[in-house]
Amino acid sequence: MNELIYSLVRSPIFGIGISISTFYAGNLLYKKTRSPVMNPLLLSMLMIIALLLSFHITFEDYNQGGKFISFFLGPATVILAVPLYKKINLFKENIIPIIGGIGIGSAAGIVSIIIMCKMFGLDELLSVSIIPKSVTTPIGIEISNQLGGLPSITVAAIVFTGIAGILLGPQVCRLFRIHDEVAIGIAIGTSSHALGTTKAVEIGETEGAMSGLAIGIAGLITVFLAPILAKLLL
Repeated sequence: MNELIYSLVRSPIFGIGISISTFYAGNLLYKKTRSPVMNPLLLSMLMIIALLLSFHITFEDYNQGGKFISFFLGPATVILAVPLYKKINLFKENIIPIIGGIGIGSAAGIVSIIIMCKMFGLDELLSVSIIPKSVTTPIGIEISNQLGGLPSITVAAIVFTGIAGILLGPQVCRLFRIHDEVAIGIAIGTSSHALGTTKAVEIGETEGAMSGLAIGIAGLITVFLAPILAKLLL
């Protein structure tokens, strides 16, 4: 019996199964409460961590199935282009402020994290690992490898940034009285990538489309800017 359970835990079915189950449970809680704190992804992460720690299951065993879900991050991000296609005329009308806003936001994100790393005395390895925190995971991992960082730290920083965008993004926009749909979408997408975009889609179709656009452009800008700014400022 123990051998059967051990074989099941080490199979891809286990990682995929608990990932889907915990996310489904988190989604049910979110629909009932509608509280930003009850974000399905955040709840799913906490439940999986608690499960692995309680039953002494290693991350490597869980990741036998988890890595298959990670594989679909790239294709899933491409789907965000659909709402953009519906708002393509709006993009053409505002192309200069949109590109400018994403460029400034991406640069500010990189510079601010480098400054904070210096303030808190983090070494160069951790600093370069955190720099790509505001881009989607596949791009962030490649940038981290290019800078000589640790991809595992990069992924954790990206997830934390995305969740922060979900929880704080709309509140920050309200605090500074930002009501323009394009500006809200660009701000959320540039700062908190695909996870933040899921919140932008909830806010409105235009916000979701602009946030999806920001993911791709911010990723390209960060690919070029990150090595330059890291070399100059670290």
